[in-house]
Amino acid sequence: MIEARTICATAVLLGATLVTAAVPAVAVPPAASAAATACPTGWGSTGKAATAATSESVRNVRTGRNDCYDRMVVDVPGAARGDLGYSVRYVDRLHQDGSGRHIPVSGGAILEVRVTAPAYDPDTGAATYPARSGRPLPGVDLTGYRTFRDARFAGSFEGDTQLGLGVRGRLPFRVLQLDGRLVIDVAHTWTGAAAR
Repeated sequence: MIEARTICATAVLLGATLVTAAVPAVAVPPAASAAATACPTGWGSTGKAATAATSESVRNVRTGRNDCYDRMVVDVPGAARGDLGYSVRYVDRLHQDGSGRHIPVSGGAILEVRVTAPAYDPDTGAATYPARSGRPLPGVDLTGYRTFRDARFAGSFEGDTQLGLGVRGRLPFRVLQLDGRLVIDVAHTWTGAAAR
């Protein structure tokens, strides 16, 4: 009797194994990461501006990379979104406010970035952002960027701070006003597909 049960149990296990082996493997679709990234294209390349001003000072300028664009952030801690005025536009050459001195900026096109915030303390005149006129922005390394080529400090004059951003070509860009910072994004392409 024990022998018959063992034989039955063995037959059931063997049958289950054969059925499992006979089921075909189901192909798993490739991960969604293979899908192309869709990028915004409606920004355009015409100048953008907002009229406002703040007495809060520029403290830093930093950059970052995204699948669709390169980003520059001008940090103005304490400034409310609506108080950050700016003018961002393509220019043939960058000329320093006040002196009119030409500041060379590398790249296929130059974006002039003006922020209506001083890079100095309005009460003392002491610099709040350690940049020098005509020199690359301190702490900004553009190695490996798809769009950005150069970033220069033009100066800070009568409450405005002026920067030169060298880019690969005349590409679409947008400007975002946020509390404490101004953001400039420059697209990698006009097509709406992420550049690889």
